[in-house]
Amino acid sequence: MAVTFEDFNFNRQILNAIADAGYTEPTPIQQKAIPPILNGQDVMGIAQTGTGKTAAYVLPILMKLKYAQGDHARALVIAPTRELALQIEENIKTFAANTDLRVVVLYGGLGPKTQIEQINKGADVIVATPGRFMDVYLAGHIVTKTLQVLVLDEADKMMDMGFMPQINRILEVVPRKRQNLLFSATMSDKIHQLSANFLEFPTVIEVTPQATPAQTVQQKLYYVPNVKTKINLLKKLLDEEGNITKLMIFCKTRTAAEDVYKFLSRKFGEGQVKVMHANKGQNTRINSMNAFKNDEVKILVATDVASRGIDVSDVSHVINFDVPVVIEDYVHRIGRTGRALQSGEAITFCNPAEEYYIRKIEKLIKQTVPVFDIPADVFIEATPYEEKQDQNKEIDMQKRREDPEFKGAFHEKKTLNQRKKFDAEKAKKQGHPKPGMKSSSKGKSFKKKH
Repeated sequence: MAVTFEDFNFNRQILNAIADAGYTEPTPIQQKAIPPILNGQDVMGIAQTGTGKTAAYVLPILMKLKYAQGDHARALVIAPTRELALQIEENIKTFAANTDLRVVVLYGGLGPKTQIEQINKGADVIVATPGRFMDVYLAGHIVTKTLQVLVLDEADKMMDMGFMPQINRILEVVPRKRQNLLFSATMSDKIHQLSANFLEFPTVIEVTPQATPAQTVQQKLYYVPNVKTKINLLKKLLDEEGNITKLMIFCKTRTAAEDVYKFLSRKFGEGQVKVMHANKGQNTRINSMNAFKNDEVKILVATDVASRGIDVSDVSHVINFDVPVVIEDYVHRIGRTGRALQSGEAITFCNPAEEYYIRKIEKLIKQTVPVFDIPADVFIEATPYEEKQDQNKEIDMQKRREDPEFKGAFHEKKTLNQRKKFDAEKAKKQGHPKPGMKSSSKGKSFKKKH
């Protein structure tokens, strides 16, 4: 029998918030992690982003805290980046919507004044990056003795980013008697070492990302040079694909989703298309989702964050307007179509800077995605200078990721110019002509005369 959220004995406020967020059934990591966390055990979860791990620890923590209490936090979540911290905060707000629980997020990159004001008003949960947490703690604004639960999320990434000294200091200042939860995408020796110091007799949960697309999904790949050409190709496909009954278009960023939505609204009329991304209010997102589910609109444009937990069974086509950077999201996205033994089509547009991720996706799914030529009547636009620069920077970054010694095309250009300058100055000091200038023969003829 399928497990539902009702099976976890959550209270009605949390169950209603889960339903309002559009989640219907728990993911594998949620099924495995929620019961031991509710029981107060230490848990170590090996799971990638996109497996539903945030909700796997947020839901039981909210259930344990139940309602606002006192001024000082009872749960602390440490995350490596500002983006992840904000994403976790958004999750907590979504699931705590029917409670009075207070969440404060702390991260660097801007002055701490507003964050300190929020802490001083009282908090039940703090989500923080390691450095900013220690800054605010050392300034005397955080009381740690009330903490009951400590979560380290994406611990492997924190280690890669050199946060280990801060993590050790945080472990020194939190109460010894507490529940610890550690989540990591990989199980390295460093993580083993950290878990030995940090966890007591943990329940270990491992969830490998689902890496096989449904057999009923036909995949297509188009190599497209830039955004404008992607729009032209999208227009062409929508004009000729008469069998598109229900379409989801995935974009990497809110801006891209908004641009695609505007284009489609002009083409089909506003009533025919909905858009979902993190900037949209929760009610707007729920309304968009319901309109798409109930066949009131044929096209839904979404970012990955906004699309998590969507359960729509009869999507005929998925278009990846951008290739996902989190490669597991590819399987997640195209799994929207081809459900319940129905056939579906997943089409991906890939620019030069996205080819790197396509290679990784193919490795993950152990398949080669068939490549199709852009139809002859689709106008291929020239790539604007700025977009080309961004693509080149991204390609450099990818090469550097694979080979830390790689300095990049921009660096090589700079080094070459520096070298030329150095040679010219050296030649000047030694009284030689500049490199590239022809030397005079006066000296030779003078020697011959005497």
